[in-house]
Amino acid sequence: MAEKIIAYRFDRLDQTLSQLNNENCVIIAGGTDVMVLHKSRRGVPPKIPKPIVFIDHLSELKRVYQNDKDLHIGACCTYSELLEDPFIPSPLKDAIKTIAAPAIRNRGTLGGNICNASPAGDTLPLLYIYNAKLLLRSVKGDRIVAISDFIQGPRRVQRDHNEILAEIILPSILEGGSHVVFEKVGNRNADAIAKVGFAGYIRLNGARIDDVRFAFGAVGPTMVRSMDIEKKLLGKTVPLAAADIAQIVAAFDKIIKPIDDQRSTALYRKTVALNLLRYFLSMKQYQPN
Repeated sequence: MAEKIIAYRFDRLDQTLSQLNNENCVIIAGGTDVMVLHKSRRGVPPKIPKPIVFIDHLSELKRVYQNDKDLHIGACCTYSELLEDPFIPSPLKDAIKTIAAPAIRNRGTLGGNICNASPAGDTLPLLYIYNAKLLLRSVKGDRIVAISDFIQGPRRVQRDHNEILAEIILPSILEGGSHVVFEKVGNRNADAIAKVGFAGYIRLNGARIDDVRFAFGAVGPTMVRSMDIEKKLLGKTVPLAAADIAQIVAAFDKIIKPIDDQRSTALYRKTVALNLLRYFLSMKQYQPN
């Protein structure tokens, strides 16, 4: 006889937070990661060790709005909803289009992609270069944490059991002038887990680099980004000298440490990641998105 699973589905966010404060539960939004994580053999219901709280229907977690130049995205917005939203920047939409198939995009959420904390998470390289901040909410109030501090390793995040990821905040994302790219390398354009993910960001003042950022996915336990390396390019002019490009590529070569697995080899991942970086740095001009 199948074991019973206790599940809660409250009408309001405050009720949900109250339950999480009283009981340690598994949170389900789209469920596309949770159900896979707890799957059993064919024909056997998944074994989820804790009570379930559903949050995907809560309107408080599905808003997208502008606050000054910051973009706030509700954690339970599905990928399909974000594709239709005029506030969502085109590079992020490009990343979303590479995620699985339409059925998954109709269920999966941006907050779930973050909380699953996979090194191959499709949206994560972009969120890192956008300097995303995460608003976590509990009965005790709100706290904001940088995404780079929140994700601590594969499936490990800095979230207390009584907290919900409520919003993703992209600071100054609506400020013009930056060129952003996203690249995902996989067996197919979509419906495939990334072998390598790359996001690049550059903002120029004339030909001079005012800001530049790089993030790599699936080449380490978390996204690979180094502000110390990025700073080496500040004040340089575009097009970059070959020596400057070589210096940056060599620096990332030392910190990109992928693994061999069933999808790819470490050598392939590192080679592709560095080639994507080199190509981005070698561009003669950058057009604002």
